[in-house]
Amino acid sequence: MPVLRRPLGRTGLEVGVLGLGTVKFGRNTGVKYGQTFALPGDGQIADLLAAAKSLGMNLLDTAPAYGASEERIGEAIEGTRQDWLLCTKAGEEFDGTRSRYDFSEDHVLRSIERSLRRLRTTVLDVVLVHSDGRGVTAVSAAGAFRALCRMQREGVVRAVGFSGKGVVDGRAAMGLSDVLMCTVNARDRQEAPLVAEAAATGVGVLVKKPLASGFETSPAALANVAALPGVSCVVTGTVSADHLAANAAALPQLADLRCSTMLDVEQSSTKFNTRTSPP
Repeated sequence: MPVLRRPLGRTGLEVGVLGLGTVKFGRNTGVKYGQTFALPGDGQIADLLAAAKSLGMNLLDTAPAYGASEERIGEAIEGTRQDWLLCTKAGEEFDGTRSRYDFSEDHVLRSIERSLRRLRTTVLDVVLVHSDGRGVTAVSAAGAFRALCRMQREGVVRAVGFSGKGVVDGRAAMGLSDVLMCTVNARDRQEAPLVAEAAATGVGVLVKKPLASGFETSPAALANVAALPGVSCVVTGTVSADHLAANAAALPQLADLRCSTMLDVEQSSTKFNTRTSPP
């Protein structure tokens, strides 16, 4: 049974309620998963994407800090780009040992141009600031949101936003964003209030770590996060088609929720259809 589609806030995009995180496509060092893993081969990635497509999934979440993830996605979806929504990020770089962060306008512009090349596309559906937890005021002053908005005006990016590390920063970024990526799971509910707040202003919500980076295994844990009003998509990372299918199977009971969620977002989007311009 295909996963449901939900509106991604006011962006005009519709996203499968289950998205595929792709850290494991390109990076297995400096990560905080419950188990170690080997990077998948090209054939395994192709099989996984075929499985995701058959399940009705359409969001692929990646980032420059995910090692070779962007390049591997670009190669794997060449010829089928129209089947996918690509969400990437800017601001964090990983050198194989540790991360460094640069939120300057120039760096973010160059990062987006590099992501376009790596993903073999002319348009990125979503680009998020990849926060290190510093205040949104500082990130914005450095020029990150100016760069995102410039690329959006030029038609290179369809929606912009913020992947943060806490309620305060998420709330501060909301007025600058079309999309927020929040952490919500059975072990960490601190950012759950942001979901409802974002939906009330027409901001789409992607949830990262809904299974607590692999430390939660219950299908109910995933379904409970996806059922929060305002959640557009829960993003889970895996290199197993069986694991992906099990996650999708946990979500059919959400069918009755879709109508009310879409109505809430559509109503809020007609009231709040603008975003604050960055300084």
